Amino acid sequence: MKIVIAGGSGQIGSLLARHFASGAHEVVVLGRDPRPAPWRVVRWDARGPGSWTSEVDGCDVAINLAGRSVDCRYGAGNRRAILGSRVEATRAFGEAITAAKRPPRVWLQASTATIYAHTHGAPNDEETGVLGGTEPSAPDTWRFSIDVATAWERAALAFRLPRTRQVLMRSAMTMSPDRGGVFDVLLGLVRRGLGGQSGDGRQFVSWIHDRDFVRAVDWLVAHDDLHGPVNLCSPHPLRNADFMRTLRAAWGIGFGLPASHWMLEVGAFVLRTETELVLKSRRVVPGRLLRAGFVYHFPRWEEAASDLVRRWRERREALRTGARVTPEEHR
Repeated sequence: MKIVIAGGSGQIGSLLARHFASGAHEVVVLGRDPRPAPWRVVRWDARGPGSWTSEVDGCDVAINLAGRSVDCRYGAGNRRAILGSRVEATRAFGEAITAAKRPPRVWLQASTATIYAHTHGAPNDEETGVLGGTEPSAPDTWRFSIDVATAWERAALAFRLPRTRQVLMRSAMTMSPDRGGVFDVLLGLVRRGLGGQSGDGRQFVSWIHDRDFVRAVDWLVAHDDLHGPVNLCSPHPLRNADFMRTLRAAWGIGFGLPASHWMLEVGAFVLRTETELVLKSRRVVPGRLLRAGFVYHFPRWEEAASDLVRRWRERREALRTGARVTPEEHR
C-alpha cells in the first residue's frame, strides 16, 4: 500500500512511518521541514494546495497528524498557533482528498482522548462518554484543550467523501521508549527519584503501548466497518498514584518524591508547559475496538511498563556501545 502521513516527523508520525516501512509499504511523509529519512519526505506548508497533493491522489491510506505541540504555555499566541495549525492542516488535507481523482480509501484523522470530560467516575467510551468543556471546576486551559479537540474533529467532518472512510483517532498517551516521548519523560522523573504521585494522585491516566497503537492503526485500516470516533487507548486506565508506583516498580525503585498541586504549577511555569497534562483525569476506554474484536498485547500497565523499561534500557545500552538499533526492535 501507499501510505501518506501528514505531520509525520513527530514521535507518533515516526512511530507509524517506521512500522509501515518495515512492512514493505510505500511511506510518504508530508512535513514543513523535510529531513533525510528511510522513507520519502515531501514538503508541504499545511495551509493549502501544492505539489504535495499529487501524493494524496492515488494513495491507499491518508493519515493526518499535523498540529503544533501542546507542550507549551497556553498564552494567546500559542493558543492561536495550536488551534490554527490543526484546523488549517486538516482543511488542506481534506481539500486534497476531495480533489483527488483516485482518493484514498481511508482517512485516519488525529484527535485526542482529552476531548472527554475530566472524571473520577464512569469511564468514557465512544458511545456513552461525556465530552468535556462544561465541567464547573475545569480551569480555562482545560476548556481550551476541549475547544481545540472539537474544532479539529469538526474540520475533518466538514468534508463529504463518499469514496473515503473517515476515522477520528481519539488517542491517549502513546508510550514508547523513543527519546523525548512521554514515557521517556516520566521514566526520567522516576530515575531521578521524582516519580511520585502528581497532586492527589486520584486522576486517571489513559495510555496505550506503542505496539498496540500501531496494531490498532493497522486494524482501523483493515476494517471497513469502523468509521467516526475510535478511542485508541488501553482498556485499563489507572489512577496516577498507581500508574507511577507501577512504573517505579518496573524500574526497580521503591520511592518517588510526590509533587503537590502548587509544586506542579511552579514546575509547569518554569518548564513553559501546563499542569493539565498531568492533573486532568482521563478515564477513557476503547469500546469500539474491543467490540470489533481487537486483542491487546499489553492491556495492563504492569506488563506494558516492564516491556518499555526493558526496551528503554536496551536502547540506551546500544547507544552507549555504538551497537545498531533496528526499527523492528523498538516498534
